Amino acid sequence: MTVDLNADVGEGAGEDDAVMAGVTSVNVACGVHAGSRALMAATLAVARNRGLAVGAHPGYADRAGSGRRELDLTSAEITALVADQIRSLDELAAAAGVSLAHVKPHGALYNQAVYDERIARAVVEGVRAHTPAIAVFAPPESALLRAAGDAGLRGVREAFADRSYQANGRLVPRSQPGAVITDQAAVVERARRLVLEGTLTAASGEVVAVPCDTICVHADTRSEEHTSELQSRFGISYAV
Repeated sequence: MTVDLNADVGEGAGEDDAVMAGVTSVNVACGVHAGSRALMAATLAVARNRGLAVGAHPGYADRAGSGRRELDLTSAEITALVADQIRSLDELAAAAGVSLAHVKPHGALYNQAVYDERIARAVVEGVRAHTPAIAVFAPPESALLRAAGDAGLRGVREAFADRSYQANGRLVPRSQPGAVITDQAAVVERARRLVLEGTLTAASGEVVAVPCDTICVHADTRSEEHTSELQSRFGISYAV
């Protein structure tokens, strides 16, 4: 059995090298919510050398809030924001000999696109504006996944092994206690259930269906030992 492991990188979190040693795809911050062109280029070089699939990780232009605060933008503004960030990363990727394989929105933009059809469509239009034939990472049963499919893009269902879930299948907000899971054994067990059963236990105790094609772990909370343990428990391949 195989599963793709992805991580959000290039955000200056300090754990990128360790995490990138144990995943198969990465979502590179595009210098807006975090990171810089120099960090983007360095991250792309590491991804190329390790044979990782690379995706763009566009977010809101809110460095003070790390892209995790909701902003009130028009659809056109969101589309331009996403397209510009993908273009910026793609220019550096081409210079590094890397082809972008997917796009995964960051933080508040990602979370809003889960349930807001307007924002989901605007994000997808931003993807299509620059890269019309690329995969989009999105939660199962989300507005973003539907918008990608409606636009003829390949949707890749994503789950999070190190984040707590609500009973409705959405992530517990990071502002709440226990939103991020740091216990290695717990994360590995959650990944096992995601792969074998397609389920997780919500923070409130309910069993939640979360069918997925890729599992995310976070560079700001994970270590090389953590991702190595995931690798040792599951065969890993990039198949999206």
